[in-house]
Amino acid sequence: MRGRGERLSLAGTVASTEAQAQPQPRSDWATLRRLFPYLWHYKWRVIAALAFMVGAKLANVGVPVLLKELVDRMDTRPADALWLVPAALLLAYGALRFLTSLFTELRELVFAKATEGAARTISLQVFGHLHALSLRFHLERQTGGMTRDIERGTRAVHSLISYSLYSIVPTLIEFALVLGLLAFRFDLMFVWITLAALVSYIIFTVTVTEWRTRFRRRMNELDSTAHSRAVDSLLNYETVKYFNNEEFEARRYDENLEKYRRAAIKSQASLSLLNTGQQLIIATGLVAMLWRATLGVTEGRMTLGDLVMVNALMIQLYIPLGFLGVLYREIKQSLTDIDKMFTLLEREREVADAPGAPDLPLPPGAAAVRFEHVSFAYDPARPILHDVSFEIPAGKTVAVVGPSGAGKSTLARLLYRFYDVTGGRIEIAGQDIRHVTQASVRRAIGIVPQDTVLFNDTVEYNIAYGRPGASRAEVEAAARAAHIHDFIAGTPAGYDTMVGERGLKLSGGEKQRVAIARTLLKNPPILIFDEATSALDSANERAIQAELRSVAQGKTALVIAHRLSTVVDAHEILVMEGGRIVERGPHAALLRRDGTYARMWALQQSAE
Repeated sequence: MRGRGERLSLAGTVASTEAQAQPQPRSDWATLRRLFPYLWHYKWRVIAALAFMVGAKLANVGVPVLLKELVDRMDTRPADALWLVPAALLLAYGALRFLTSLFTELRELVFAKATEGAARTISLQVFGHLHALSLRFHLERQTGGMTRDIERGTRAVHSLISYSLYSIVPTLIEFALVLGLLAFRFDLMFVWITLAALVSYIIFTVTVTEWRTRFRRRMNELDSTAHSRAVDSLLNYETVKYFNNEEFEARRYDENLEKYRRAAIKSQASLSLLNTGQQLIIATGLVAMLWRATLGVTEGRMTLGDLVMVNALMIQLYIPLGFLGVLYREIKQSLTDIDKMFTLLEREREVADAPGAPDLPLPPGAAAVRFEHVSFAYDPARPILHDVSFEIPAGKTVAVVGPSGAGKSTLARLLYRFYDVTGGRIEIAGQDIRHVTQASVRRAIGIVPQDTVLFNDTVEYNIAYGRPGASRAEVEAAARAAHIHDFIAGTPAGYDTMVGERGLKLSGGEKQRVAIARTLLKNPPILIFDEATSALDSANERAIQAELRSVAQGKTALVIAHRLSTVVDAHEILVMEGGRIVERGPHAALLRRDGTYARMWALQQSAE
C-alpha cells in the first residue's frame, strides 16, 4: 500500500485539473485545415486523383448525351435502325461507360497511398504523443475510451476522404456539368427546377442532420463509456471474482447498453424522417423536370432523345444525391472523431524538454545524484515534499524509509522526471535534469518497482525489454542473476512462455524477479530499487538482496524500502515523515540516536 496517500492526492488533483482544462471542440473547417497538411504531403497524387475524378464525371455526363443521339437516330427510320445508327456512336457509348469506371478506379488507386499515408502518420504521431504526455495524464485516462477514440479517429480519416473525394466532390462536379449542359441545350427553366430541388434538398438535409447530430454524439459517448467499463472490468477480472460481483458488473454494463439502445432508436427515427423528406424532394424535382421535357416533346421543341437524356441525367444525378444525407452525417461524424484524435495530439505536455536541450553528459562509471531543496506538490493545496535535500555520492547507496504517504515514491518519480519539481532542483552528475533531454535521463536510470506490470508477451520479450536487441544468452544471464532462470527453464515453453495480461500468469514474486532481470540487463549507472523484494519469500529475498548488493557495487543506488532489514548496509539512510527528512545517517548511528528509525526497527524486529 506504499504511496497510497500520494495516489489519492494525485487523483483529486487530476479531477479538478481536467475539469478546468477540457478543450472546446473546434469548428469543422478548423479540423479540415488541421488535416489538410497530412494530405498535401502527397500533393501530386491529390492533383492526379482530382484530374481522374473530373475525367470520370465528364465521361459519365457524356453517356446520356450519346444515348440521346442513339435514340434520335433510331427514331428517324426504325425499320433501318441498325443501318442508320453509326457504329462510332455505339463504340463511343461503350467507351464512355468503360472510361467512367476506369477513371474512377485510377482515382482510388492513385489516392490510396495518400489516404493510408495520412492515416498512418496521424496514428503514429498520436501514439508517440501519448507516450510523451505526463504521468498525471495516464493516471486519470480511461484506456477503453481513449483507444476507442483513436480507433474511430483513424477510421474517420479514411471515411472523410472516401465520402468527400469519392462522393461529395464528384457529385458537385457532375451537378455543375449537368446544369451547364441543360442551360446550353434547353431553356433556363430546367436549370431553375434543378437548382430549386438541389437547394431545397441541401437545406433540408443540413437542417435535419444538424438536429439529429446530438443523437449520434450521444450514441458515441455511451459507446465509449460502455467500452471503457467493459475493458476496466475485464482488466480487473480477479477483483470481480474476489468480491463475487459478476452480476453487479453485468448490470452496470447493461445499464450503459440500455442507454445506448434508447439513443440508437432516437437516431434511427430521425434518420427515417431525413430519408423520407429527401426522397420527397427528389421525386418532386424529377417529376417537374420530366413534365417540362414531356411538354417540350409534344410541342415539338424537343426530341424524344432529349426526353431520354433529361431523364437519364436526372436519375444519374439524383442517385448519388440520395445518399447526401448519409454522407453529410458521416462526414460530420468523421470530423468529430478526427477532432477528438487531434485534441489528444494537441494535449499539452506537462513535462517537456527545453528547446535545444542536450543529452545528459555522464562521466565514466557512476554518477552522483543530488536533491537540492526540493519541494513538490501534485496539488498546490497539498504539498508532498518540503525542502528535501540529500546527495547520493557516485557509486554509493542511499536508502529512504518511512510510513506510507511520506513522499518516498515521489522521489523516484521526480528523478525519472515524470513531473518537474515545484521548488529546488535535482542534479545528475552536476546537471539539472530540467536542462537536458528526458530520454537521456531515463537511459541513465534503471528501476525495479514494487508494482511490476509486464507486457502480454513472452518471458524473453519482457526481460529483453530492458535492452531491446539483447541476445538470448544475455537474457538468460540476467535471468540467472535474478534467480529466475531455473523456473523459466522448468516451464514447457521456457523463455517463450506467455505471461498473460499484465503478467497475471506469474506470481508476484516471479513478476518481480522478471523486473529485476530486466533492470540488470539494462545495466544503467543509476539504480532505483522501489520495494524491489517486497513480493519475495524470505529465502529468495536473501538471495536477491545479495545479488542486488553485488549489482549495485560501483553504481549509484536509491533504495526505497519498507523492511528496514533490507537497507542496513546502505551508505546513508533517510527517514521521511510528512514529506520531510526527519533523520539521516548509517544504520548503527540511527539506532544509537533512539529516534523514529530506532522505534521502526524495534517494531519490525518484534513483529518478525
